[in-house]
Amino acid sequence: MIKVLMISKACVVGNYQRKLEHIGNHPDVDLTVAVPSHWKDERGTLYLERKHENGYRLVVEPIVFNGSFHTHFYPKIGRLIASIEPDIVHIDEEPYNLATWHILRLAKRHNARTVFFSWQNIARSYPRPFRNMEAYVLREADLAICGSHSCRTVLLKKGYRGTAAIIPQFGVDPDLFPWREPRLDIGLAITIGYIGRLVPEKGVDLLLNAIAGMDENVNLRLIGAGPEYHNLQRTAAELGIVDRVEFIPWLDSENIPIQLRHMDALVLPSRTQSNWKEQFGRVLLEAMATGVPVIGSNCGEIPNVIGDAGLVFTEGDQTALTAALLKLTTNPALRQELAERGRTRMLTKYTQTQVAAETVRVYRDLMRDRMTPR
Repeated sequence: MIKVLMISKACVVGNYQRKLEHIGNHPDVDLTVAVPSHWKDERGTLYLERKHENGYRLVVEPIVFNGSFHTHFYPKIGRLIASIEPDIVHIDEEPYNLATWHILRLAKRHNARTVFFSWQNIARSYPRPFRNMEAYVLREADLAICGSHSCRTVLLKKGYRGTAAIIPQFGVDPDLFPWREPRLDIGLAITIGYIGRLVPEKGVDLLLNAIAGMDENVNLRLIGAGPEYHNLQRTAAELGIVDRVEFIPWLDSENIPIQLRHMDALVLPSRTQSNWKEQFGRVLLEAMATGVPVIGSNCGEIPNVIGDAGLVFTEGDQTALTAALLKLTTNPALRQELAERGRTRMLTKYTQTQVAAETVRVYRDLMRDRMTPR
C-alpha cells in the first residue's frame, strides 16, 4: 500500500475532487488530501465544496496569507505529515511558492518521496527569496508533474534534472458533464459563452467587440468575476450591446454543466502577456464534454487542447475572432461536427479517470525507485 499525502488548494472546487476519488479507488493507494477551508483569488472567495469524498480522506488545514499565490503556507502541515507518515507527499503547487518549499523540507525530514506540480510555460526569473526556494525545490524534489510539454521545457531550462511526467492537473468527468445534442435549428437566437476570470489577459473585451459586429440574434453569456467586471460592463454599454450580454457571477462548480447546456459555442480569447500565457484552458474540455463547440485563440496551450475539435484564431485579432464566430454560428453542420469531435477528444485524452491513472503510475514508479540512490 502506498500512503500518499496531497496538499492542494485547487481541490476546494468540488468537481476537481472526482480526480481524488479515482486516485483513492486504486487498491494500492491510501490517499489523504489536505485543503484550506477557502481560497481567495480574482473571483472572490472560493469556499470548500465537499462534493466527492469516496475512497480517500479530505482534511482541512489552516492556511496563512490566504490569497497570496507566492507566500501562502500551511503552518501546521508538519504535524499532519508526522501523523500520517506518508510514503509520498504530493505538493500540488508551483516550485517557486513558499508553500512548496516549506512542505518539501518537512517531507524530507520524514523520509517521504516528494512530487510537485507546475504549469510554468514562460521561463521567468523570480526575485529572492522565491528564486532560491525554486532552486531548492528543483534540486531536491523526486519528481515533477508538468501540465504541458512547454512546462517541462521551462523546468529543464531552469536546471531541473529529475523525472518530469506530463499530466494535466485535472481532467473532466463525463458523468458530471453529460453530452447534450447541439441546437441546430436555423433561425434560433445563438448564445456564445465565456466562463472564467475577468482579467485583461483573458481577452474578454475582444470578445465583446466581436459580438458587437455580429447579427442581433447572437448573444453573449459571461460567467465569472474579477477586476475587469465593471470595465467590461462599460464596454458593453459603449458598444450598444447591453441587451445582448448577460453577466453572471461566479458559480458553484456543479452549476457549470447546467450553464454549458444553454450555450451554442464557448470562446476562450486569451492573449499573451509579458508574464503570462494560457497554461491549459480546462473550461474548453468541459465544453467539449458537453457537446458545445469551442473557439480559442492560439495563446499558450489552447491550440494543443483543442486539436482538430474546434476553431483557433490568432490571439488579439478581433477580425479573425469575428470570422470564426460567423463560420460557426452560420453553419449548423459544422457545429454538429465539432461537437462530436470535441466529445471524442475529451474522452480519448482528458478524463479524470485517465489523469488519476497516470498520477498513480507516477506514485508506483517513485516507490519502485525508493531504494535507488538519488
